[in-house]
Amino acid sequence: MWIADHWKDYAVLDCGGGEKIERWGNQILQRPDPQAIWPRDKDCKIWNKPNAIYHRSNAGGGKWEIRKLPEQWAIHYGDLTFQLKPMSFKHTGLFPEQAANWDFIDKMIRHAGRPINVLNLFAYTGGATLAAANAGASVCHVDASKGMVQWAKENAASSGLSDRPIRWIVDDCKKFVQREIRRGRKYDAIIMDPPSYGRGPSGETWKIEEDVADFIDLTMGVLSDKPLFVLISSYSTGLAPSVMSYLLGITAGKRAAGKIEAQELGLPVESTGLVLPCGSSARFIAEE
Repeated sequence: MWIADHWKDYAVLDCGGGEKIERWGNQILQRPDPQAIWPRDKDCKIWNKPNAIYHRSNAGGGKWEIRKLPEQWAIHYGDLTFQLKPMSFKHTGLFPEQAANWDFIDKMIRHAGRPINVLNLFAYTGGATLAAANAGASVCHVDASKGMVQWAKENAASSGLSDRPIRWIVDDCKKFVQREIRRGRKYDAIIMDPPSYGRGPSGETWKIEEDVADFIDLTMGVLSDKPLFVLISSYSTGLAPSVMSYLLGITAGKRAAGKIEAQELGLPVESTGLVLPCGSSARFIAEE
């Protein structure tokens, strides 16, 4: 498991009973988590002190119960600063377990010894984009949501990265990649974090189990002749790390020599010492 254990501004304080309680800077949030099926720690008093609780509805979705929470606040990870706020369906605008991948991205780019051009697809609020740009790469950030791209720009500004070579693109990822292939553009590293289900800006539908294999193969059309890495993440329970590693093997693995790694992502739990599983990732790392 790849564990995001370098956080100072974030922590899973406890989890159990289908929920987790977390510290985001100075704010304590209680949110559902279907992986945490074991009982809560009875001695953990923090459950009595959340600033906000997300209540899931039996009809689907849910809503926040705000007790004492600012509309927006910031947390830091190394040189990076992220703006947070409570969103629909329990989100805050950041997936902290992805810090394990940000560390990987940073290390790969800094040790490459050459200019690196990165394509970040389904790029959300820009965690991977900021990690790559901070390490010295040029980045193309693509997401279908105008609001998410604007949020990513705000995170870049908060992190002092507004002047870095980042292209901000609001577009359907598949259509954008198709156009980049026609333009002949190439990228040394490709990052993607596709949703389980989604819609593009023109109503395009996306179902990960049906579409991701063809999409990964399509993106190989913009992979450079001297690639650095390809990184795929998934939060779909239907896609085990081994499945994603196979997909990389029959796509990136046939384009260049290298190795493939795949693991669950995890967050350490302060109260128990357990590690909470949080999705998974697969990485193709090209030979130097």
